[in-house]
Amino acid sequence: MLKKKEYLPIILLIVLSLIWGSSFILMKNGLKVYSAAQVATMRMFFSFLCLLPLTLKHIWKIPLRKYGMITLVGLLGNGIPAILFATAQTKLNSSTAGVLNCLTPLFTLIVAAVFFKQKFGIQKVVGVVLGLFGAVTLIMLRSNGSIDPNYTYGLYILVATICYAWSVNLIKTYLAGMPAISISSMAILFIGPAYGYYLFAHTDFMIRTELADGALHALGYVFLLALFGTAISLILFNKLVQITTPIFASSVTYLIPIVAIFWGAIDGEPITIIHLIGMSAILFGVYLANRTK
Repeated sequence: MLKKKEYLPIILLIVLSLIWGSSFILMKNGLKVYSAAQVATMRMFFSFLCLLPLTLKHIWKIPLRKYGMITLVGLLGNGIPAILFATAQTKLNSSTAGVLNCLTPLFTLIVAAVFFKQKFGIQKVVGVVLGLFGAVTLIMLRSNGSIDPNYTYGLYILVATICYAWSVNLIKTYLAGMPAISISSMAILFIGPAYGYYLFAHTDFMIRTELADGALHALGYVFLLALFGTAISLILFNKLVQITTPIFASSVTYLIPIVAIFWGAIDGEPITIIHLIGMSAILFGVYLANRTK
């Protein structure tokens, strides 16, 4: 039986998988009206506004020497991936993007082992590989057995997952003693305004919002993406990294495609036995990668 203190990581993992698994469909709907750059910059700017009250409360509690590291974590964990994922989804469907996001634990393991000298047993490696196998199975099924991805746009997600891998390792190594809410509120302190300036000064955001059909709905989708997919989830994820390990925290990306696949089913896409096999492999991979014994 799980001890009381062991419930929190599991709860956070499930909540984050639901939020981030839904973020791809929100992004897709935002891209129906706005460009990839606009969706990404809106996401960061709106997140900045949502977190601003917390930022003003916690800014005085953060040592000045930590500002650089927190900003770097914000760029790697949010700012850069937001642009990469939005760009990728101009050519890839939301389910495929969610599945490719499963590469994050693999790169987290590699970064931790190579650059942070963390040791992981064969069981964790097998878990990562098994989970990745399940993700590949889902990719193949989405194409009815034939994989023909746009490699250029798939590469954007690959780079984004490497950014995530560095972010979680940096949090665990250099920011473990800081409150998760402080890290989260400060992470986009400088990123949000910069992205907001680009959005309003260098794009046709206002014109599209005023004139494009469905603009208000698309704007609402992006706001939900910013509020839940970035602002709230950022706090939850940083907390998860602090109380567990980078591998456990990044394994949330194994659960994300399951949520994305079910969103597809709600949209009329069938779920077959192969889907269930792929998702089962992912879940078992998470189990192996995060066993402590």
